[in-house]
Amino acid sequence: MDVIYLLRFSRDRQQKMVAMRSLLHAFRVLPRLACLLAGLLCMGIFSGTAFADSSLPGEQQARTLRVAYMEFPPVTFRNEFGLPEGPIIRITEKVAQEAGYKLEFLYLPVGRTYLYLKTGSVDLALGFSGVPVLSSVVLESEINLISMILSAWYLEGTTPVNHMDDFRGKTLILINGFTYGGFREWLEQQGDIRITEAPNRRSAIDMLKRGRGHYLLDYHQPVREVFSRSSDSLIRESEIRTRRGAWLFSRATPEAQQLKEAFDAAYLRLAERGEVQPEITAEPGYILPGFPSL
Repeated sequence: MDVIYLLRFSRDRQQKMVAMRSLLHAFRVLPRLACLLAGLLCMGIFSGTAFADSSLPGEQQARTLRVAYMEFPPVTFRNEFGLPEGPIIRITEKVAQEAGYKLEFLYLPVGRTYLYLKTGSVDLALGFSGVPVLSSVVLESEINLISMILSAWYLEGTTPVNHMDDFRGKTLILINGFTYGGFREWLEQQGDIRITEAPNRRSAIDMLKRGRGHYLLDYHQPVREVFSRSSDSLIRESEIRTRRGAWLFSRATPEAQQLKEAFDAAYLRLAERGEVQPEITAEPGYILPGFPSL
């Protein structure tokens, strides 16, 4: 037992050599096969590398990409265990594996996500295409991950929104940190449209019901996900525009173009095998009459 212990754990090469001689002497009375096995064992011990950990010559470790995601349930969110969840998270994991990459997800607010994309602190983010402040910062995937409808939400009895002019003279509730693809900035520049802020969706809905604003701007799916109270059924919606979900690759990452092409190609291969949904066509979708050119 002491001999095996010295061979396995001792860092003194002289002690190992003495122990090796003792072991070989003991094995002289054993069949040749046992001696062969002892030799293989000792080769592994002296190399300091377990056979299971060895890799083939030229084999490359997959690079780990840092991926920013935001609280946007049910599309992307952090679950009760602090882990990333949502259909776009799962698709991204599949595509990355197909493309030969590993992922490290970072849960970030919108503003910090934009900053990290600009500085290259993340390799990519899960977000929307067509964000003006990111136009020179990111490369957008060709793949349309999801189509999301931005809506104006209002209480029953309020005039529906049929044209951008319907916002004139009204108070709009916006969620803190959301840029709405540059729409927030345009609204803030309008002298006859008032803006009030909500910290999150549930608060925004409650503010709308208390009359703190005429309309709430937010996306269809996440708002429906938050609806839970009977009074929420009194809320109506008018569509504003359709937006496209995409992978946003930081231009500060040297291989941004390579990553974009690898992810797009991997998604198409998976779609051909039926492992992900066929690509969603990137049609413009609905845009409210009078909507500004952002």
